[in-house]
Amino acid sequence: MATRVPGPLTGTAAPAVAAVEGLTRRFGERTVLDRLDLEITRGEFIALLGRSGSGKSTLLRALAGLDDEAEGGLSVTGSVAVAFQEPRLVPWKRVHANVTLGLAVPDAKDRADAALAEVGLTERAGAWPLTLSGGEAQRASLARALVRDPDLLLLDEPFSALDALTRITIHQLVLHLWSVHRPAVLLVTHDVDEALLLADRVLVLDRGCIAHESAVPAPRPRHRDHPDLVSLRTTLLAALGVSPEGTT
Repeated sequence: MATRVPGPLTGTAAPAVAAVEGLTRRFGERTVLDRLDLEITRGEFIALLGRSGSGKSTLLRALAGLDDEAEGGLSVTGSVAVAFQEPRLVPWKRVHANVTLGLAVPDAKDRADAALAEVGLTERAGAWPLTLSGGEAQRASLARALVRDPDLLLLDEPFSALDALTRITIHQLVLHLWSVHRPAVLLVTHDVDEALLLADRVLVLDRGCIAHESAVPAPRPRHRDHPDLVSLRTTLLAALGVSPEGTT
C-alpha cells in the first residue's frame, strides 16, 4: 500500500501539490506502474500520454485516493477532484443536485450556482442528466469538480467522447477555468495535439515509468502549426512509438 503523507515528499522551491516516489502497482503478475516518480507543482498543467494499458488511469486513480493497493510513497497536499471520461451523473438527480452531490458545506447551493454559471449551465440547473447533450454533461462534470475548489484537478480523458467542435469549445472552457482558479491539472489523454494545445508539460508513460518529458514552449493561445509544436509533436509521437508516416 502506498504511504500517503500530508505534504510534499521533495524539497523544490515551487510547492508540490502532489508527489510520488517509487510508486508501484501490480495486478497479479503484471506490473502496471513500476517505481514511478513524479512531482506536480501548484498551478501547473500536465498532460499524460501513453498507449492503452501503459498505466495512465492507474496513476490517476492512485493520486485520487481510489486505489489502496499501490505501493510506494504518495503525497497529496490539499483537495482533489476528478472528472472522468464519462460524466457519471446520477440520472435520478437534476443537474444542480449532481453538482452538490457529497458536498457537505453550508454554502453548497451558492457554490453550485457559481460553478454552473462558470461553465454556462445556469439555465440547465434544473434539467435531468438524460436531457443533456454530451458537451453539457461534461460541463456539469467540470462544475461538480470545480465546486470543490480543488488544489489538484484530475482529468481522465474527459473529451474523448465529444465531437470535434464541442471538444474545441470544452478545451477553451477548461483553459479559462484553469487560468481563473489555478489548480494543478493532470490530464490523461491519448491525443498528442490535445496535450500540446493545453499543457505546460507533457509526459509519456511507457511500461509503468515516465519514458519522456517535455515542456511546451509555445505561448497561449496555441495553434497546431506553431513551429515549436510541430517539432515537439514529432518528438512525442516518436516517444509513443509512432513514426511521422503513422507506422509503428
